[in-house]
Order: sequence, then structure tokens, then C-alpha cells
Amino acid sequence: MIPQISQAPGLAKPVIDFLHELKFNGFAGDSATSYADRLTMATDNSVYQLLPDAVVFPRSTDDVALIGKLAADPRFASITFTPRGGGTGTNGQSLNTGIVVDMSRYMNRILDVNTEQGWVKVEAGVIKDQLNLFLKPLGYFFAPELSTSNRATLGGMVNTDASGQGSLVYGKTSDHVLGLRAVLLGGEQIETRAMSIADAEELAAGEGAAGRIYRTVLDSCRARRSLILEKFPKLNRFLTGYDLRHVFSDDMQTFDLGRILTGSEGTLAFITEARLDITPLPKVRRLVNIKYDSFNSALRSAPFMLEAHALSVETVDSKVLDLAREDIIWHSVKELIQDVPGREVLGLNIVEFAGDDLSLINQQLAALCQRLDGLMAARQEGVIGYQICDRPADIERIYAMRKKAVGLLGNSKGPAKPIPFAEDTCVPPQHLADYIVEFRQLLDSHHLQYGMFGHVDAGVLHVRPALDMCDPAQEVLMKTLSDRVVALTAKYGGLLWGEHGKGFRAEYSPAFFGETLYEELRRIKSAFDPYNRLNPGKICSPLESRAPMKTVDGVKRGAYDRQIPIAVRNSFRGAMECNGNGLCFNFDARSPMCPSMKITGDRIHSPKGRATLVREWLRLLAEQGVDPLELEKNLPAGMASLRDLVARARNSRRADRGEYDFSHEVKAAMSGCLACKACSTQCPIKIDVPGFRSRFLQLYHSRYLRPLRDHLVAGVESYAPLMARAPSFFNFFLKQPWLNELSRKRIGMVDLPLLSAPSLRAQLAGHRAADTTLEQLEAMSAEQRQGHVLVVQDPFTSYYDAGVVTDFIRLVEKLGFKPVLLPFSPNGKAQHIKGFLQRFAKTAAKTADFLNRTALLGLPMVGVDPALVLCYRDEYREALGDGLGNFKVMLVHEWLMGLPQTLSPAPSAENTWYLFGHCTESTELPASGQQWASIFSRFGARLENVSVGCCGMAGTYGHESANVENSLGIYALSWQQPLQRLPRTRCLATGYSCRSQVKRIEGEGIRHPLQALLEIM
Repeated sequence: MIPQISQAPGLAKPVIDFLHELKFNGFAGDSATSYADRLTMATDNSVYQLLPDAVVFPRSTDDVALIGKLAADPRFASITFTPRGGGTGTNGQSLNTGIVVDMSRYMNRILDVNTEQGWVKVEAGVIKDQLNLFLKPLGYFFAPELSTSNRATLGGMVNTDASGQGSLVYGKTSDHVLGLRAVLLGGEQIETRAMSIADAEELAAGEGAAGRIYRTVLDSCRARRSLILEKFPKLNRFLTGYDLRHVFSDDMQTFDLGRILTGSEGTLAFITEARLDITPLPKVRRLVNIKYDSFNSALRSAPFMLEAHALSVETVDSKVLDLAREDIIWHSVKELIQDVPGREVLGLNIVEFAGDDLSLINQQLAALCQRLDGLMAARQEGVIGYQICDRPADIERIYAMRKKAVGLLGNSKGPAKPIPFAEDTCVPPQHLADYIVEFRQLLDSHHLQYGMFGHVDAGVLHVRPALDMCDPAQEVLMKTLSDRVVALTAKYGGLLWGEHGKGFRAEYSPAFFGETLYEELRRIKSAFDPYNRLNPGKICSPLESRAPMKTVDGVKRGAYDRQIPIAVRNSFRGAMECNGNGLCFNFDARSPMCPSMKITGDRIHSPKGRATLVREWLRLLAEQGVDPLELEKNLPAGMASLRDLVARARNSRRADRGEYDFSHEVKAAMSGCLACKACSTQCPIKIDVPGFRSRFLQLYHSRYLRPLRDHLVAGVESYAPLMARAPSFFNFFLKQPWLNELSRKRIGMVDLPLLSAPSLRAQLAGHRAADTTLEQLEAMSAEQRQGHVLVVQDPFTSYYDAGVVTDFIRLVEKLGFKPVLLPFSPNGKAQHIKGFLQRFAKTAAKTADFLNRTALLGLPMVGVDPALVLCYRDEYREALGDGLGNFKVMLVHEWLMGLPQTLSPAPSAENTWYLFGHCTESTELPASGQQWASIFSRFGARLENVSVGCCGMAGTYGHESANVENSLGIYALSWQQPLQRLPRTRCLATGYSCRSQVKRIEGEGIRHPLQALLEIM
């Protein structure tokens, strides 16, 4: 039995009082103080971990102004505040103690757009890709690019002055900020814009905080102008945080305070709104993927690529390419980056040309290709091949792979992981190759592995050395390497922070700004935040403050993780190796990962959040000397003893009365998971939340009683076959409102599905498929068995949607084969989801024995439901290991794809069908949608894959009372609109749960693709 974890970091009284006063004064947002909520804000995409005291989620600028106003109350003078956006920072920019002000949950509205003047006005929580999705129909986009664009907020981009691919042409975020609305501590609001010096001086003459700020910035930047121009490197990625250089225009005629705020990392004010310059979408785009025999050759091509007048040049090394090849992303780009026969691709440059002049783009492209052909013919400069992409969809796929490179490095094997700490250095492009030679020599001298990718056109390369942060010696080495890289970067006239901000690296600011200018930074900080209460320890402290800065050797996640025994860490790999990349925060509702995060907006209900909580749970168990691996081994094999049941009942009663246990917070996070398994493939780390979720639930319920619904769900494969013998009888009761109400109140289940009537057995009465036994097949000769196809049953389709199985048998017959319905053998998926892992292991072993025996016949075995068939390949392997055997159950499309192709009529536009992908199938088998389309084309029909996320049902998740609202909400995110737009009779779904969700909500169901094929035939 796991122990109670009753200790959690408490809250200081001023924080509690502040939050109470905030709500009393009309704060419309949310606040969170649970240990789980605070833990999810204690990390970002960096190696650091810092626990805040509380989190608030404002809904508007007025809410933020209220925070600022109350903060000025002397009672709350000890509280500090840190703004936070998407939490994608790589250097701890938004990590701090005090109160975190998260703008991402509610402040995500696009307020106004003016295409004639070329600007858009947004709140700070709008996500970059969300904005571009809005702007695309208008023919515009927000140009600064970054790899985390599908979860990074514009407020975060402004605060770090983010930039990435294409910056030589499009510049940094600050180059596109026309104006900002910001809230100062005290509640005063300021709005910035480029203005005449006279207007700025008029504001400087005013009273209050705004006047003081304008006076200070004007005086500092004007008095030190010549030193600023001398000190700031002449680089595309200029020195920011604070950007003293661009406050004044080059001709000293205009002044823009926004330049100080952009890149300030929340140390000066809360930025709540931004007016941004937008750029017309280029009409022509071309991409050239150039392959090299070494990464050094790719780097040394930088000057040559700049001469080609490309929009951007991105580079990727062999380590990143190899990791991409092992990821789900590779299936979408493998035809665009084909292998070179007889050569090994060890470096890749991705060169883009873009603009409105087709003739000019074609000339530039032709000139580059002619030069590449010459180099290949002469075997010079390491060029071994290239491919051109001219379709927008292909170009986006290449960039999706490049963007995922950041997270893919975290999936490297072994305890040492490539980590960010000196990953955005910037040097003049002409010096990049030499600089990297020395950088690599430094890393090689310490025998380190590393991955590299970046923007060679701008002289920025992301170098991530592999270090084990659980090893104290390697943590010390990280600081040593940081110091050496600072010196190396300075040697080549570059910057340590080219695009990711300073964060915990602010300790190096004096080395780059110099003592005089660094003092001016502190003077400006004093004007905005004299008492050092906004994200303290970042960039600089006020002149009057002696508070220490955050440093590279600050407290890291590894300091906590190393408290967990190595064996436990290895066993819970998914939770332990989450690197905070945050891809699970993807805003796009059509992305399958992560439906619970999308509908709640709560980071606890994301793979990253759940991994964070499980790591801390394991650490707290270790703190009490408890080994979860030993607990798993010693769980009772059969029924729990009466003594155990009494203890669980007592513990559950105490929990109901409010007795604290951190395990309850972890349980709440796990209960929100749909177990769709998208994270097991979509996440760069492939953390597989359902895997460690089941293990947690098994241990949690060694201390606390299970709800009745868990037993009913786990036992569905026991009672469904019995109920199917009299479906009309049971359906009569299942249709009764009183029974549904009783189920809702007492069991926690709603909308109970009806059994198939007539049953599968009745539908196939007298059919040879149902009458042929396994023993008869075994008695046949190999020749007699030829042409038989074995249909593997699952509990949901066979007993609740039997028509699909019947239709598959008819389809098999129409194709000239002899179907045989195998006896039902429980799959166990429901047991696994609910954490009955011992029962699942027994079920899996018994069914695996049956399927291995059947596999000896040498006949194809086919199942119709993706979730259940894929369980044989994933959960069975986890549970049985080498005992799994060699059986293979195919899905319908896999079997059909293996049939000989025959001449077929050309697909007809009038005969178009629409496939809504099952989230588990589409993520584990990413080619399945296109394979279904290929199959339909053989039958003279056209199938379009509809881009959707999760349907919200996910097995029995949508039937649980606690989940109904979220289940319906998830369905509305991406399924509802296309289903209402498209002809319902032409819409298809492979998943039983998907079809049942549609039927529950729309009143009528949709069919399995195999049923459409049967109709076509």
C-alpha cells in the first residue's frame, strides 16, 4: 500500500490575503494555489525548476491592472510577480517564486485588424500560429518565426524579442511591434508607439510613473548614445533586454518606449496587448533541400547561400536527422529528403526562396541549382544531392520536421540528454563555421555528444550538449561550459543570446553590455520597478537593490529528479524524460494531442503536466523510503484481503472528509486523461501518459477504494457476451430514464450504449463464418485452408455494433475469400485503462496464447477496431515482453492493402467519401488515412481525409458523468463543424467510440469505411 503524502509546500499568509483581496475587488479570472497547479508552473523548456507561491489567470487588461493596483498595497510589499505566456522558454525566463501571472488561458483574443494599414491588435495570450491562421484568409501573416509557434504566445515573443527562420528578411519580433499596452506595478497603464522626440519629452514632463519612466529612458539613451552604438554588435540578432540601441531611430527623430519593453522578459511591466505589423503572404515559395557529406560542409556553405539571395537557410545535423527518421514526423517528409544512393547524408541545408515575382524566384532557384550541379559534378564542398519542393504543403511539412528537431533531441537514448543553455549563440555568418569548429572542440574535449541545427544565414546555431542533470558533476560542467562559450562567442564578435532571451543567463549581461551600459539598464529597471518585484533576478536589478541575480548554476530539475532511485527513474522513463518542450500545448484543435489540455486550458491536464506530477509523486515516495517497483511486485495476486479492504475503506472515508494526500492531486490529473495515446507518438519524447497512468492508478487503489464504475468498465468483456444473448431484454431496461438516472447518480455513467439487436450470433446464424471452428481449420490441409480470413472479435464492435462485423464478413466474401469468425477472447484494453494491470496481464497472456495458436494456421487475422487491435501491439508487448509470441492481428485497411491490385475505374468526384480519423490509429499508423484513400481509389471511389482531433469519447471516457461536459466540448472543437457541413451518409470512422459519439450527439451514426466499400461493390 502506498503511504499518504500529507506534506506539501504551504502558502505564505500575504499571498493568501492577496488572492482573497483580489477576488473581493472584482477579479474576473482564476487563481490556483494547489501544489499540482504550482508544480506545472515550476518548469518551462529549460533545465531549471522554481516553485511559485500561486498562479493567477487574468481575463483582461482590467484584471491585470487590478493585480498591479493591489500589489502597491503595503500589506503585499513582499510579494513578487512574474508574467508568463506559453512557458516555452529555454532559459527559465518565466520561472520564479511569488505569484505567476499566466496570460495564456484567457487573454487570447484577436481584438482588431486593419489590412489597409497592415496591422493587427492582439492580447498577450494569443498564440503565434493562431494569429497566422486568422490572418491567412486575409492574405497576411505575422512574420517572425520560431519552432514553438503552435504554442508560443505573442506576449512571450514580445517579452523575449523572439525570432527564428527568415530573420534576415523579416527581422525580430521588435521589428514588428507598432505599439504595446502595459500595466505597471501600481496599476497605471501605458501605451507605447513610435513618436516624435517632442511628444516623448512632453510625456517625460508629466507626473506619475509614466513620466518618470519616459524621463529616465530619454536621458539614459540620449546621454549614452555613442557608447550604445559602439557596444551593440552589428548583427541581425541585435542585443536586447533592454534594447537601448533602437529606442531612438537612426536619425534621432523618433522615440519608441516599446523597444525597451520588447525583450524585457516581464521585468518592467505586464504587457497585455500588442499592435503588430503584418506582412503580405508571398505568392511564390520554393524550397531546396541540399544534402551534404558532413555537417561542417553544410555550415561552410553559409556565405554561398547568402549570395543566392534566399529568404532563409536552415541547417540540421545528422543526429537530428537520425532522430527524425525514428519519429512519426518522418513519414510526411521521407519522399522530400530521400537518401542518396551510396552516400550518407550527414548535414542538410533547407534553403527557401519566397516573393511575388515568379520569374525572379525561378531565376534565383535555377542559379542555385546550376551551382549545386557543378559542385556535385566536381565533388566539391560536400554537396551530394538536393531536392526541390514547390508545393506549399510539402514546404510546411519540411518546416514541421525542422521545428520538431528541438524536441526530438530530448529523445536521445541514455541518461544524458541534449539540453539548452548555450543554444542560441549568434556570430557573424562568415565566422560561423570557424566558431563551430572551436565550439565542437570544446565539447569533444569533454567527450560529449551533441545535436546542432539552426539558422546559418543569421549566424545562429542551436547547439545542445548532452548532459545528465541528475549527475552533480555534469551539472557543474554545464556552468563551466557556459563560461567558456561566453568567452568564445565574444572572441568572434557575437552574442550569447541570439533569440531565446537571457533568463538565468543574465549573470553574463555585464560582460556584453559593459559596466557603464549595465548601470543604465539598472537605472531603467529602477524607473519601472524600483522595488525589484517584477520577475526579480532576470536581466538586472534596480540601482537601489542588492538582490542577487538568477545564475546558470541555479536550482535545476535534476536536483529533484536525482532523489528518485535510478531503477525507478528508468522504469518510469516517460514521466522522467519529459523535457518541457510543450508540444502538447499545441493550440490546433485538429491536432490529436492533447484533447484534455485543449478543452480545459489547464496545464495539469496535459502530458507535460501529468509527467511533472508523477515525477514529484515518485520523489515524495522516495523521500519516505518507499519503492513503487517493490510495491508493484508485492500487490496481492487475487482478491484483496478483508483487512486491506477495511484499510482502503477507512482511507477513502478520510479522503472524502478532506484529508490531504498529494496522491489525490495526481489522481485528478490522471482521471482527466482520455488514454488516446496520441502522446506516445506525437510527443517528441513519446512519454506515453496512459502507460504510467495505469501504473499510478494500480498503486493509488492499493490505498483507496475503486469506484463501482471502474469495476463495471474493466469487466465489460465478462458481462457483454452474456447480455448479448438477450439484447432486446437488456435494451428495454437500458432505455429506461430511471435506470439512466440511477446510473448517473450511483455509478457515475451516462448514455449507456445499447446492445446490437439482433446480436452478431443471430445475424450470422447458419453462416459458415460462424460455424467453422478453430479445430476444423487445424484439421484442414494447407491447401484446404487457403483463402480463409480469420476475423478477430473485440467486445465493443461485436456486442454493440455487430453490423460492422457482419458487413466485414460479407466484404471478405465479396472479395472472394472465406471468412471465419474466431471465438471471442477478451482483449483487456478496458482493464489496462483503469489500472487493473494484474488482471490485464492475465487476460493478455490467455488471449496471446489463443492468438499464437491461431497464427500457426498461417492465415490472416483481421480486427475491425483500431484501439483494440493496436492494444495487441503496444500494451500486450509491455505486459508480456518476450512472452508475447509472434501473432499479428491486422486492421482492415492493412489486410486490404496487401491484396493484389487489379485495374480499377478512375475515382469519381460524385463518389466521394470522408474519413474522420481515429486518434490512436492516425497517430500510431500515420499512413492509415492515405492507405484508406488508396483502397477506395481501387474501387473507383474517392476518399478525403478530414483533419480532426479527438472525438471526445475515447472508450468509456465520454460515458463517465464527470467527463461528459469535456467530452461534448472536445467533440465540438473539431468534429462537429465538418460533420454538420458534409453529407452524413458519406462520413466514415474506423473507431467504435468515434461512431458512438457521433450517434450520441447527432442522433444518427456514421459508418465504418469497410461498410462504404461493401456499398460501392
